Amino acid sequence: MAIPDYQTLMLPVLKLASDSKEHKFRDAVEQLADEFSLSSEERSEFLPSGNQAVFNNRVGWARSYLKQAGLLADPKRGFFTITEKGIELLASNPSEITTEILSQYPEFIEFRNRRKNSKEKNSSEVSEKAFDSLQTPEDALASAYKQLRKSLESELLTIVKDSSPSFFEKLVVDLLVNMGYGGNRQDAGKALGKSGDGGIDGIINEDRLGLDVIYIQAKRWEGSVGRPEIQKFAGALQGQRAKKGVFITSSSFTKGAEEYVSMIDTRIILIDGERLGRLMVDHNVGVSTVGKYEVKKVDSDYFDSE
Repeated sequence: MAIPDYQTLMLPVLKLASDSKEHKFRDAVEQLADEFSLSSEERSEFLPSGNQAVFNNRVGWARSYLKQAGLLADPKRGFFTITEKGIELLASNPSEITTEILSQYPEFIEFRNRRKNSKEKNSSEVSEKAFDSLQTPEDALASAYKQLRKSLESELLTIVKDSSPSFFEKLVVDLLVNMGYGGNRQDAGKALGKSGDGGIDGIINEDRLGLDVIYIQAKRWEGSVGRPEIQKFAGALQGQRAKKGVFITSSSFTKGAEEYVSMIDTRIILIDGERLGRLMVDHNVGVSTVGKYEVKKVDSDYFDSE
């Protein structure tokens, strides 16, 4: 199932604490992950910042909002327990707990007002909507980041498809060098585009010492690359007694091409236009940074030494 949003998690978090015992937050996260039958991939899915798992973050916000409403309390660092108000709410057998339900508590209203007053007057409407959203602030940032990145990758691919074959070759060299292959750009530039032998466009060092090499095919194509082209490339690799190859295209690969590389002994990596766009963004090829935003959290280890 999909990772539940933080409002969906508020009732399960409160029910987990209904035994009036002190619960360790980390243990609660695992317990709730089991309750929602999350897969290992869902449990390990991280925010774009890479500093926290998505599910942990949402459980944290659910706990935080319940605390702000006076339904939970923190007896000590890293633990939480239910309050009398929390017990009373569960006794009413609610089907869910939302920010609208929390708004019946004066403590939560005061919390909302503090947050609202901390914003500029012209952003108060946005702040109000943020409370009613199913997204945590980190979720909203992640969603915006993904949207911006997807748009950037699409724009890059459009430009790449309109570029000349020689520029595409230069782009491939820059990308491979930025990924750590080929030593420096001058050496890589000499290697790539030099062979043209039987379906091989060039050869590039796999590492900076040149302990192994990778054979390259770089094609700026309009249509999908099919199995015959990949077979031709594989045959050229066998002719060179090569075991590794990378086929890069600005278009896409047919299902037959992808199935073929999974069946042969020679290791061939297929990089289509979409993946090429992602790699260009990841390794700063054809893009520039216009701004950086740091998302910070409390360093609990620092305070544990108190």
